[in-house]
Amino acid sequence: MHKVKAKGILSAGNGMNVYRGCTHGCIYCDSRSACYQMKHDFEDVEVKANAPELLEAALKARRKRCMIGTGAMCDPYLHAERELKITRRCLELISRYEFGAAVQTKSDLILRDIDLLDEINRKTKAVVQMTLTTADESLCRIVEPNVCTTRRRFEVLCEMRERGIPTVIWLAPLLPFINDTEENVLAIVDYARRAGCRGIICCGMGLTLREGDREYYYAALDRHFPGLKQRYIARYGDSYELPSPRSGRLMELFRRECERSGIEYRADRVFAYLREFPENEQLKLWEEST
Repeated sequence: MHKVKAKGILSAGNGMNVYRGCTHGCIYCDSRSACYQMKHDFEDVEVKANAPELLEAALKARRKRCMIGTGAMCDPYLHAERELKITRRCLELISRYEFGAAVQTKSDLILRDIDLLDEINRKTKAVVQMTLTTADESLCRIVEPNVCTTRRRFEVLCEMRERGIPTVIWLAPLLPFINDTEENVLAIVDYARRAGCRGIICCGMGLTLREGDREYYYAALDRHFPGLKQRYIARYGDSYELPSPRSGRLMELFRRECERSGIEYRADRVFAYLREFPENEQLKLWEEST
């Protein structure tokens, strides 16, 4: 871990990453890709030590309140956050200035800040997004080794439901020949139903690989799934998109089960819900039909 002073914190779309790099160890992480031009080891997490100061200045300068997103590139609840509490300080500012928060994570450390998320949600709107890739706990410990397992993330979603904090699941990625099964898709949709999630974001049944990410993923396949790398290379070569051979059938099953459970599965509508701030909300996500 090393600290830096950043020049800015909010993107044009009002997203922020207070860390750069990760210690969760997920074998498929796109953020490892060379295109992001990270100049330090991925596990040597870069900490934007002045993130709260930058965020406060940015919020004060905003003419209109909006949703502030975090977690798209780097999880805001890395192991370092337990001690540093930078994400918590940012949530305190979001609450103080009455903005909204859309937080994406895999970690149960977010429960430490449930008081702030509850406070934000009572004032404006807070949405918690949890990534769930596999309902198989043993497999989860292989593909996402240094963070809480899927069952624990489900428990986090249930605790958010009890507080009235809306939640969304990211069903991604589906790793070809590993977790791309009907049983897994059904189990994750069932988790969403039981947790009362508003929606599930699934942009395809497969994963993406590019330089940097691909090499790390293939090394993990060699360790945990001997011979599978050769199967990948034979089928996909150096392709960026690696759809599951069962992609069409799995997507049809996913949509059908979401409809049956009353869960929004259209990604554009879930994204719209995450962006909409209550003050200027015009889109009625759950009422309009396509």
